[in-house]
Amino acid sequence: MVCFQTGAALAKGLFPLVGASGATALRTGFAALMLIAVWRPWRLRCTWREARTIVIYGMSLGWMNLCFYSSLKSIPLGIAVALEFTGPLAVAVAASRRAVDYLWIALALVGLLALLPLGKGSLPLAPRGIVLALAAGAFWALYIVYGRRAGVLHGAQTTALGMLVGAVMIVPIGLAENGLRLFAPAILPAAIGVALVSSALPYSLEMIAMPRISTRTLGVLMSLDPALGAVSGLLFLGESLTWLQWTAIVCIMAASAGSATSGQPRSLPD
Repeated sequence: MVCFQTGAALAKGLFPLVGASGATALRTGFAALMLIAVWRPWRLRCTWREARTIVIYGMSLGWMNLCFYSSLKSIPLGIAVALEFTGPLAVAVAASRRAVDYLWIALALVGLLALLPLGKGSLPLAPRGIVLALAAGAFWALYIVYGRRAGVLHGAQTTALGMLVGAVMIVPIGLAENGLRLFAPAILPAAIGVALVSSALPYSLEMIAMPRISTRTLGVLMSLDPALGAVSGLLFLGESLTWLQWTAIVCIMAASAGSATSGQPRSLPD
């Protein structure tokens, strides 16, 4: 999670040069090359059903990154992560069937409403950024469900295949908007650094970890993500939040950790 949020802060520095689509294309493209070189996925033998799981995993990974980076153009990093976190929260709630889960849903809704530009208590947020962050959350939910299945099937090697699928979908978008400017020598070192820190390293670690820990433990650990995003935005980008926005982030974190802790230790939904 530290890698993800630090990498997102670094990637935002590429936006003035190649935009959100270009930064996402560079991230997924270089990360796919790194992961293929390390994990050598061509050795895998997949059934059609397994291949379908990996394709959905890769599609969700690519679009999650593009929507998330696009949201960062208009809203702070910490708020984007908090809104995107509705995806993992939905997965955590779906993994349990207890009455107390409605309390966590209500707490999460309070946090989300506090982040939306409905009143005067917080700085106004761009509706486009909110929608894109929520869309990234939906793709994040798919990534968790299908990523866990893919990891159980073939471990970290599926990360390379998933990233390749994501790159095949996103790189053409970045090329269409930027052309050969996307490969300008001046930005390649930063792009490679973002790919390594934001994708190659953390996705490999996550794919190794997800099949080995319970849904409950995963949910509790991931509840730290919005706070790490807010801190990264503050340290690296100078993005300060109001007290109401910090409170909203804490509510979403508490809802995620609470739902994961109180739920029955079931597997992720099929």
